[in-house]
This record gives sequence, C-alpha cells and structure tokens, in this order.
Amino acid sequence: MKTKYIFVTGGVLSGLGKGITAASIGNILVARGFSVFMQKFDQYLNIDAGTLNPAEHGEVFVTDDGAETDLDLGHYERFINVSMTKQSSVMSGQIYQSILEKERRGEFLGKTIQFMPHIVPEVKQRIRQAAESSQADFLIVEVGGTVGDYEGLHFIEAIRQMKLDAGRENVMYVHVGFLPYLEVTEELKSKPLQNSVTDIQGFGIQPDIVIARADHSVPDHICQKIALFGNLSNDHVIPVTTVDNVYQVPMILEEHNVDQMILDHFDLKNGQTKTHWKDMLKKMAKPKTKKVIIGLVGKYMLMKDTYLSVIEAVKSGALANDVDVDIRWIDAEKLETGDTFQLDKVDGILVPGGFGIRGIEGKILAAQYAREHKKPYLGLCLGMQVATIEFARHVANLKEANSTEFDQNTPDPVIHIMPDQEKQMLEFNYGGSMRLGAYPCTLAIGTQAHKAYGKLKISERHRHRYEFNNNYRKILEDKGLILSGTSPDNKIVEVIEIKDHPFFVASQFHPEFKSRPNIPHPLFRAFIAASLDHHKENNR
Repeated sequence: MKTKYIFVTGGVLSGLGKGITAASIGNILVARGFSVFMQKFDQYLNIDAGTLNPAEHGEVFVTDDGAETDLDLGHYERFINVSMTKQSSVMSGQIYQSILEKERRGEFLGKTIQFMPHIVPEVKQRIRQAAESSQADFLIVEVGGTVGDYEGLHFIEAIRQMKLDAGRENVMYVHVGFLPYLEVTEELKSKPLQNSVTDIQGFGIQPDIVIARADHSVPDHICQKIALFGNLSNDHVIPVTTVDNVYQVPMILEEHNVDQMILDHFDLKNGQTKTHWKDMLKKMAKPKTKKVIIGLVGKYMLMKDTYLSVIEAVKSGALANDVDVDIRWIDAEKLETGDTFQLDKVDGILVPGGFGIRGIEGKILAAQYAREHKKPYLGLCLGMQVATIEFARHVANLKEANSTEFDQNTPDPVIHIMPDQEKQMLEFNYGGSMRLGAYPCTLAIGTQAHKAYGKLKISERHRHRYEFNNNYRKILEDKGLILSGTSPDNKIVEVIEIKDHPFFVASQFHPEFKSRPNIPHPLFRAFIAASLDHHKENNR
C-alpha cells in the first residue's frame, strides 16, 4: 500500500516523551501486522549526534550503517524491532550542509538561497526518501523540540506541506503536550496544552490526536476541555500518565483505541492485535524469587541516559533469566582512591563505553577486582580496553601499559589508535571519523562468547577510534588472555576473555545497541546468568 505518514510534534516543554509516544504508536501498528519505519528531526545545527556531550544529551545511539544519532532511535528499535538507518536521523545541520554544498556546485543556477523554496523542500525530500527506501506501510516522523521554536520552523512547515503533497488521506498529526500540576490548588492545568494546540494550528496543522502527558491522573473534564478548544472529539485526547515501565505506554494507547483511530483515519482494515508485547509485560510484572546486583562503573552519574541502552540491555538479560536486577551506580572516579567496598556488594561488574581520561584508573581497578575475585565481568568498548590495560599491567608485568588515548608516551601502548584514523585525528576531524556501524566478527570455538551466542559468525555495532594493539597479542595470550573474537581477516581483536574465570568477557563493539526488551542480547543474558550463579555461590 502507499506509505502513510504520522507526524508527532510536541508542545509546552521538551523531554515529555515524544520519542516514547512515537515508538509506542509504531509498536501498536506493528502488532496489527503493518510494517513501520521511523525518523527523527532534530533542530541542532550539528551534522549528527557524534560530538554532543553525553552528560548533557544522553547516549549516542549507533545504527548498523554507522549513523551517530539521538537516543530516541534506540527507543524506536526496542519498541518496533526494526533497525534504523542514517535516514532515520535528520539534524538541521545536515539540511543546511546539503543546501550549501549544492549552492557551491552551482545547482541553483545563481539563484539566492532562501527558506522557501530551498530549505523546506530539502526536509520533505528526506521524508520521501525514508518512505521510498523503507517501503514501509507507515513512516512515523518525530519532530524534536517544541512547537514555536524558531529554529524548528522548517520542520513544521515541511510536515504541513506533506499533507498537500501526499494527500490528506495519507497524513496524520499527533501532538504531545504536558499538563502541569499546581500544588497550591492541587489540580492539573490545561491552559499550556491548549495554547500549544492553538500554536500548531496557527502554523496550519490541525492535530488529529492529542496526547496529554501528566504526572498525575487526568480527569475526563480536562480532556474534554482540550478537545473542545482543540477542535477534536473527546476520545481523540488521550491521557498518558507517567509510568514506572515505559514499555507499558503502547498498552495505554491501545486501551484508548489509538490503533483503531489510526486505521479509521486512513480507512484501513486489519485483524486482531498480536499479544507478544502483552505477554512480555506480564512476565515483567510477575514477582521474581531471585535478584542479582550489577555494578555499573561509569563516570556520567548525573545523566544516566548516557547509559540508556546498557541499562535496558541489562534489564532484558535479567528478564530472560527470570530474575530481578538492582543496578548500582558506581562512580569510576571515586574508585580511584582504591576503596572497593562498592564492588564487594555486587554480583557482577559492567564497565560501559566512554571517552576521555577522567575515571579511567577507576575502571581499570574495577576490571582488576573482577579478575582477581572471579566476579562476572562484562566490558563494552572502553570496558574491553581497560580490561586489556589491567591485564597487561598486573599479569603480563607491563607496569606502564596504557592506551595512547590517555598517555601518548606510554612505553607499552597495548591500546592504540586505529592506523586509518590517525590522519583524521591529526586534522582534528572528530565528527563521524570513528569506526562506526556494524562489522562482522568471528568467534573462537568453545569460548564464553561462542557459548553465549551459540554461533561463530556474528555482526555487531562499533563506535571507537582506538583498538587492541596487535604487537601485544602473543605477549598477552602467553599470559592467559584469550582473544575470543576477531575480524574475519584476523586483523582486529573484537572480544577478549580471561582464562579460568567464571565469566570475563569484554567486547570492542557495543552489543547493547542490538538488545530488545523481549529479545535479550546473548552477552547480557549470559552475563546475568553468570552473576546469578555468583550470587548463589556466595549466599548459600
């Protein structure tokens, strides 16, 4: 069928859950048997999210084809189980860059470049390209920011025009706004959301559905008031209150018949909803008799969205093992004092990815503690590098071993910059210059990684500049380090393990990006299983 477009906008304030709402709409449509693809528009003048500070913006999510994107794309993938692409993430910087490159090539034949007719058509072209390449039944487009942001007007105008271009019967608008709670009068106030709907109407867009987000229960009269002033029927204003588990949101939309509203809007018919998502939620809600404690050793303790995909992957691994999980946040910088009491209390240690020297010695200490105390360890990207450094220092007796990222003058650079990256680094071309996206990996037979995956050929996503220095392969292998995963040509070390350890696996890639709530990643499932075994052995 011809692709149908659903545009999701936001109002009142940012961070209210547009991404979860868009992903949830995709989820309920997938459950109805439709194919869905998703796209995110961001107002930033950055070309991509690769250079954004994770302490401010959360994790950088990476797609199979190497796009560095906003974390909302992680939500999309987890909710609809479809891999996003570079076309899924569009920043204003990309739009302006494309226009200026065309101007330099003379493609505008000397005309002056203007908002119209140049910027907006470029946005619409990105929308159409995503629809054409995906061939999806539905393309859901989330517009970042809030209605009225002047830096996002080109996106708003583009989605307005799409109704004219694609036909009214092929376009739907969903507006998400917040209902603040006034403590003094103990009531929700609808005026900000009403004004937000008025604002978007002023741009020529009539919302077909309004999602009323709130931290408190929303009474019917509030929804009715929003509907009246928003020119909507009452049932098209959907209250969505804050929940403990974001995976419940699709079911909230389903309970309010949003899936049927969408099908009616597009004059589509479909069968009964598949129940696999509901089955997963029931499993999540079921009381567990066992619990494991996982210590996440990071340095972005005030912005936990930095590790969003890691956290979700841990939870998924726990669900697969039918256990509750308690994630303890351990500040890597505080570990540098040598006090390991926090590590004593956990069943497994996880060191995620990251950049920069801050907290590195604490992460190295965490890897050392896990190795020496036979405690399950999972290292991700940087977590693999610090484990290599630790092993080189304390087992191979290379006392000053380090990564050239942290010490350019180390006599034993067991981790060094990838040769093909060195030139770009010298030119200070940081953006988009790392090893990015999915690469194949071959696992060694009988290793812990092989047992976890159950196969020898895998593909995982990467985001790094530095890698295992092949000059130290034999030295470290002779001391007991297992190189359990490499590139198919055996030139790049992808996975390491420690000999005679219950579970010590560290990967250069980021397995968390491919984990789904109902399809746990093999490494996280195995890590949680090993942590549970450790818990049992130490609590007999």
